[in-house]
Amino acid sequence: MSQPILLLNCGSSSIKYQLLDPAEEGPRAVGIVQRIGLESSTIDHEVGDLEFHEDTHFADHTEAVAAVVKMFTDHGPSLDDVVAVGHRTVHGGSTFVESVLIDDEVVAKLVELSGLAPLHNPPAIAGIRAAEEVLPNVPHVAIFDTAFFSTLPAEAYTYAIDSEVTEKYGIRKYGFHGTSHRYVSRRAAEFLGRPIEDLKVIVCHLGNGASISAVDGGVAVETSMGLTPLQGLVMGTRSGDVDPGLHTFLVREGGWNIDEVDTMLNKRSGMLGLCGYTDMRDVEAQNNAGNERTRLALDIYVHRLVSYIGSYYAVLGGLDAIVFTAGVGENASPVRAAVLNRLRHFGLELDDAANAVRSKQPRAISTPDSAVAALVVPTNEELAMAQETLAIIS
Repeated sequence: MSQPILLLNCGSSSIKYQLLDPAEEGPRAVGIVQRIGLESSTIDHEVGDLEFHEDTHFADHTEAVAAVVKMFTDHGPSLDDVVAVGHRTVHGGSTFVESVLIDDEVVAKLVELSGLAPLHNPPAIAGIRAAEEVLPNVPHVAIFDTAFFSTLPAEAYTYAIDSEVTEKYGIRKYGFHGTSHRYVSRRAAEFLGRPIEDLKVIVCHLGNGASISAVDGGVAVETSMGLTPLQGLVMGTRSGDVDPGLHTFLVREGGWNIDEVDTMLNKRSGMLGLCGYTDMRDVEAQNNAGNERTRLALDIYVHRLVSYIGSYYAVLGGLDAIVFTAGVGENASPVRAAVLNRLRHFGLELDDAANAVRSKQPRAISTPDSAVAALVVPTNEELAMAQETLAIIS
């Protein structure tokens, strides 16, 4: 029985979308709307080998979602048999620990939680309202990036600050990329042919945004992102961990305001701030050409990642597998090699030939006799979201 799901991932000025059936191989259609609210907007719609593009203007998400529906009407495939719409929602706070069927109460709570994710939740809410308006006769489901990490123990999610402040503002580590971490940890168990309940796994989700998680028996027990997606690893434009005193220092000594500090840490730091490049392919090319700034940037990137892996090994009390995923994790073999060669004291042995292979399939990049398996497992957040959506409405 066909059960197609329409997935929407709404940003402040964009909407990424897919139509897929979890039981089928690949999506039926994919597309993206860009520059919503700006003078010139675009929409691109792909169905198989066919591509359709329009230059137009969308004043808001309602107009943009209506245009998405029109693309399906004009160019296919039909949305008539869609069983639900799944909405990627970045922050569920402590309220939403699993995907939920959306109603007015859920939307109202998401509005309350917007302060925890001011860049992410408001566009998601706008997308939900717009989609409900143009597709009112199918259920809508919210899938939360934070839900997988609702299992973190208190000692992992609690910050060592004034507890009254913590309680008043809901301050804690929430974690992000949870849909990917859950999917990849389970795919790794399938690849290894072992029950996930028996495995201790570290998942490295390395893209422009990057995070790492410790998963014990299928349950998340640690992760690097915190109250916001700024904490943790070095990322494309985000700093990851810094001394919290940096904020005060720049305000007092540099005359900065807090918004300038926030913009610098989120948009002008990470690899961009260190060497001027965000794409790891450019970083590697510059490094091979002898660029000292990119070499230092890579060293910092790897050092931070290795430090987290070592920490999570201790938290887990052992380790069965390290798994790399997302754009950098799946494709940057030199980064994987630099990390894994520093983990030989774990009994981990890298297979250089296997590591050099590019593939869209899960694969081992450690030797058969390695004490810890090293894997590359491509993430598929859209498939995971579709599966979650289907589970909620079933």
